Amino acid sequence: MKTMFAPWRMEYLVSEKPQGCVFCKCSVRCDDYVVHEGETCFVMLNKYPYVGGHLMIIPHRHLGSVSELTSQERSELFELLDLCLKVLSEAMNPHGFNVGMNLGKAAGAGVEEHLHIHVIPRWEGDTNFMSVVGDVRVIPEDLATTAARLAPLFKKTAREVEGR
Repeated sequence: MKTMFAPWRMEYLVSEKPQGCVFCKCSVRCDDYVVHEGETCFVMLNKYPYVGGHLMIIPHRHLGSVSELTSQERSELFELLDLCLKVLSEAMNPHGFNVGMNLGKAAGAGVEEHLHIHVIPRWEGDTNFMSVVGDVRVIPEDLATTAARLAPLFKKTAREVEGR
């Protein structure tokens, strides 16, 4: 039997789960992981990342379908996608990206009632022996540190994009 210790998970396991949407500001959203606020959408770190720097682009409005997006929300989602790619490229120098949406429970959506886009930086060889052999992901930087590193880059890069 394999044993892996993760004592920080106990708080989550024994805590009472909040009622409400983890992405809605007026509900139970954790603003500690929000790295950029737009007019109709925002960017936050994934609390359970696939790799370090795993971002999500999320409309402020609580909606679960692409067809519910306004043209302004649709436009800002892709503007923020471009911004995320620039920021992550500067901050983490990845070799590529996975970008996608899981629409519906059957497609793997963990939060299916609030639409969001995943932006995942990738590096050649980032599926290492720990994930292949040990069925474990190793994230080398805690979320608070990643958020503190990315937030200023979002401000700087957004200003540069607006100035063009």
